[in-house]
Amino acid sequence: MTRLLTILLLSLGLAAPAAAQEAPAAKPGTEAAAGAETAAPAAEEDDDDGEEAEAAEAGVHEAGAKFDYGFSGMLARDNRMQLAPLTLASGKPVATAEYKLKSGGFYRIDINADGSQELALSGGDFFRAVWINEIVINDIEIRPMGVHSLEFDDAGTATISFVAIVPGRYTLSIPGSHGETQQAVFNIQ
Repeated sequence: MTRLLTILLLSLGLAAPAAAQEAPAAKPGTEAAAGAETAAPAAEEDDDDGEEAEAAEAGVHEAGAKFDYGFSGMLARDNRMQLAPLTLASGKPVATAEYKLKSGGFYRIDINADGSQELALSGGDFFRAVWINEIVINDIEIRPMGVHSLEFDDAGTATISFVAIVPGRYTLSIPGSHGETQQAVFNIQ
């Protein structure tokens, strides 16, 4: 019997804070106490559960977004920024300066090789920090699941369009090279 009584008292004691949070307390004799009865129904009318129920009945679930990118979304041409091209040439710097990108930004970059030497750009960390929309080579569009490097045997241009995702400092570099000019640095913020 004492166990049942103890359990009952504990359950009532635990339920009291929850009940206190549900209804705001008003001091007796104040205007808030007098208007408490009239304010409660107004709060219920302000609830937008009816709109959600109507949308569910119509078969539409609309999600709000932080930014309004329009009908084409993030990958629309209006949202894409063209970056300065990278150069693969024997003895020339890969990039003219560091790239400063914003996480969630849609970017496009050209990689130009002059064919003076068989060169590649490698950067697994960079390619894991971005989502690649496509790689275009000679009007052939490639939509890869993952990339580790691009190698140019002859002269040509590859265009990569991507969305920067993970903030950090990443490099695309020529494998086996150690000079600072033989890499492109991307700072994603």
